[in-house]
Amino acid sequence: MHLTEIYRAAMRLTRRAAEAEDLSQEVFLQAWKSFERFSPGTNGRAWLYKILWNVNQQRLRKRLPVLLGEEEQERLAETLPAVETTPTEVRDEEVAAALLALTPEHRTMLQMADVEEWSYKEIAEILGVPIGTVMSRHSRALGSLRAKLAGSSLAPRASRTDETIEGKGR
Repeated sequence: MHLTEIYRAAMRLTRRAAEAEDLSQEVFLQAWKSFERFSPGTNGRAWLYKILWNVNQQRLRKRLPVLLGEEEQERLAETLPAVETTPTEVRDEEVAAALLALTPEHRTMLQMADVEEWSYKEIAEILGVPIGTVMSRHSRALGSLRAKLAGSSLAPRASRTDETIEGKGR
């Protein structure tokens, strides 16, 4: 019933059909093995997504070494206020490239909140974190995406207020 949906989510996480198939199979294998822990009457879809999240996190941990220095710099950069505005017009290719340039955590958060349209509460249940953590992660993910898009080939347009002020002052 949820196989297609889980596969699509896995495809967005992995970007490769073979890996998405493996990830989907592992999700349903883990669900089958731990079915006695599923509470009847709860959200089965959210339960499968939580398994997907956990299996994907394990897969990423095995694959990527932890780079603490770079990670700390990125976190610091995310706390600084934005200087440039995000362009109002961007091409699909620029958005796709910006999404691929995000960290897996940020990409996953945007996928769950903005693509899958999960509520913060549902995401918190899936990830097993407080709702405030979900909200801050989503905010940081959006900020990172904006920063990536701010460097796109299309420069941001000046607002009407800026044009008016510049025109009168000179």
